[in-house]
Amino acid sequence: MKSGFVSVVGRTNAGKSTLVNSLIGEKIAIVSNKPQTTRYRIMGVLNEKECQIVFTDTPGIHKAKTRLGDYMNAQAADAMADTDVVLLVIEPVANVGHAEQKLIASLKTMGIPAILVINKIDTIPKEKILEIIQMYAKEFDFDAIIPISARKRDGIPVLKEEIQKYMQEGPMFFPEDMVTDSPIRQRMAEIIREKLLWSLEKEVPHGIAIEISQLKETSNLLVIHAIIYCEKASHKGIVIGKNGELLKKIGTASRQEIEKLMEKKVHLDLWVKIKEGWRDNNTLLRNFGFSEH
Repeated sequence: MKSGFVSVVGRTNAGKSTLVNSLIGEKIAIVSNKPQTTRYRIMGVLNEKECQIVFTDTPGIHKAKTRLGDYMNAQAADAMADTDVVLLVIEPVANVGHAEQKLIASLKTMGIPAILVINKIDTIPKEKILEIIQMYAKEFDFDAIIPISARKRDGIPVLKEEIQKYMQEGPMFFPEDMVTDSPIRQRMAEIIREKLLWSLEKEVPHGIAIEISQLKETSNLLVIHAIIYCEKASHKGIVIGKNGELLKKIGTASRQEIEKLMEKKVHLDLWVKIKEGWRDNNTLLRNFGFSEH
């Protein structure tokens, strides 16, 4: 039996969560077209034949403007410290940006095996891929460079084979039927936040936090009370929408996905409240499940 840990790092919006979902074969991390979608480290477990691979999806590296941003950047750095191999996920651009340079500098210091994963190759001409490979090869001696499209699953089998080379003889760290260590309340809250991310624009999504305030379960029904926190009074009206239409849409989409996750009928109540400046308030950050940084 072989097993090991893989950290998935990169700048925000590089497609890390989509990649982890593709590798696991199940949605464990929310995805959106907005930057900074992932806020927590999310662990995903892949059980292959005689091999268990534990992936850690991390928040994207970005220029932090709040204490929440500091926390998210620290999560990515911490994940790299204790792992068997690092996947540096990049967008298909022939330019090594500041975020990538920062991560490469950490890799040089730590001496951890690293695979460069060039994502979203379905969005560029194939001849551009070689140019990207050459540019990054000048910056760091990666153990492997693998072009993929996480969304289309192109290159995923090749990447899995490469990752298995770095797994060590050892025990299974998690039960065979386990796909993530995320608490169920957190997964429910993240589903609701994902629906909001797809429906909201500009600065509103980044000031949103979700709390599952009540959870009651019977043999055939799951009753969930969730609070959507906004940073500004003006945002509350946007989230609710004209005649409550947006909130109703969010509730319906969230309920349908939670029912699939829980395999049970769900009654979901959503409430919208204001918590001004919560992203810079250490007490509120801890209440929402973020450590103080």
